[in-house]
This record gives sequence, structure tokens and C-alpha cells, in this order.
Amino acid sequence: MFQYPEHQLFEETIERDVAFGPKNMGLAEEEVTERVKEALDLVGLSYEEVKDKSPFELSGGQMRRVAIAGVLAMKPEILILDEPTAGLDPRGRDEILEEIVTLKQKQKLTVILVSHSMEDVAKLVDKLAVMYRGQIVSQGTPREIFQDYEGLVEKGLGIPQITELMIKLKERGKNISTDILTVDEARAEITKHIRRKGLA
Repeated sequence: MFQYPEHQLFEETIERDVAFGPKNMGLAEEEVTERVKEALDLVGLSYEEVKDKSPFELSGGQMRRVAIAGVLAMKPEILILDEPTAGLDPRGRDEILEEIVTLKQKQKLTVILVSHSMEDVAKLVDKLAVMYRGQIVSQGTPREIFQDYEGLVEKGLGIPQITELMIKLKERGKNISTDILTVDEARAEITKHIRRKGLA
């Protein structure tokens, strides 16, 4: 998927757009229709409600879902997403991220996510590869990779804001863990710290 997959949309109706790939695979009409229904369902859109609409009547997030459905209708084994939340408002961004998680679980797809959003990476990925000047320079889990804060900054990347906060608290003498990726984890770690100090 391109960074702005909605730019891939071109047909008059959503049904025709999602069907484009399967038709070009030479599948029978019944199989094409079944794949369109299934793909739209996977991205949270009702076939009956949207099939005759123009893709250009939809919101940005919905257009992106239709574009993803067009790829899913071809039943790929690997889905590569380039900055899938680029240009979306917060609601559309959250919806797309939820859909990616659901797709990964339901379809057992290998999803390769290209992103500069460390918050998205921390929430979504199991394994992380850091690329710099066209080379993979490190690989590991998000917890492992985000511990190399200085190395990432040198390469023009960052870490999740919440991880950065925990590192700064540690630098100020707080006895807390820095391998924190989410707000919930940070809340639990800070609460544990306060209790250890006997301040709660």
C-alpha cells in the first residue's frame, strides 16, 4: 500500500474498485463478488451499504479502508503498509491502526509497517528493523530497540514520547524502568515507584 492509498482509487463505485484486482487475476465473477464482500467486511465496511457509492464520497479514513480492501481482495500473504496513518485526523488514524491489528489477527497476515511514528510502532509491531542510509542497522523487539535512545536520535529517529519521559525521570534519579512503551505501562511503573517510596 502506498503512503496515501486512497490515491489508488479510480473506479466509479466501491464494488468495482475493490473488484479490480481479483478480476485481473482472472477469477470467476462469483469468486470476485465473494472476495469483495469479504475484503470490505475485513476493513469494517458493509458491502450492501457501500457497494454502489463512489469511493470519493467517503471520508479520508474510509477511502483508505477501501484501498486496503482492494489489496486484501487479492488475498496476499504479506501486506506492506507505508505510513498508513499519514494525513489522517486522530479518529481516522485510530480506526486504521485498529483495523491493522484486527487484520493481522484474523487473517494471520505478515504485516510490514513502514513508519516514522514511534508511538504506532510501539503499539503495533512484534519485531522492529531500523534502517539508516539504505541499510538495516539494528533489529529486535520495540523494547530492545527503544533502549538505544541516543543511537536512534543520531539516525534522525526518536522513541515513543512516553519512553522518553521515563528515561528523563531515570536521569533525574528516579528508580524506575525505562523499557516502557505505553501510557498504561508508565502509569503502573510510576505508581509502583511512589508506593516503594512510601508516598502513596
